[in-house]
Amino acid sequence: MNRLRNMLIALMGVIGFALSVPAAWAGEGHDHGEAPVATGGPALPRFTAVSDLFELVGVVNGKQITLYLDRFADGSPVKDAKLELELGGVKVPVESHAEGEFEATLTQELAPGVVAVAVTVMAGEESDLLAGKLDLHVEAAAAEVHRHDWKEYLTWIIAGLAGLALLMALGRRVRASRKTVIGGAA
Repeated sequence: MNRLRNMLIALMGVIGFALSVPAAWAGEGHDHGEAPVATGGPALPRFTAVSDLFELVGVVNGKQITLYLDRFADGSPVKDAKLELELGGVKVPVESHAEGEFEATLTQELAPGVVAVAVTVMAGEESDLLAGKLDLHVEAAAAEVHRHDWKEYLTWIIAGLAGLALLMALGRRVRASRKTVIGGAA
């Protein structure tokens, strides 16, 4: 009985050590805080377009496109700007919602594939043409969902080793009890 208890204590120590090791891998100041919590599903498709004056990020959510326009030099939102958006050669009307934030509504959702993006920016005396590509692939989003983290593998390995150790301890106990029963009858 003491042997089984000692083995279980050692097993719990090994499990505790294995679970504490990943926290010790990063040195002080290099752990980057808590990991971001994943929200439901893969990220929405997005595109970027950059010039010497402006940088633009577009986020596609079905028929809705949200555009964020900042100054390239300091990242501040562009005030009083007007945008003209063209996706795959089709002009899409754009409405301003806040400083540096715009929305466009498509007549129909975009088909999977690569779509050319062109945006004309007019902000006061400045104007610029930004170009980029929007890559819409369903397969990439599906692959994103099925990725496994190393922590998941570590958890399964530890659980498997713990189960194996428990089965070995149980097997030894059954063998020991059989020997005493057989030995007692003789």
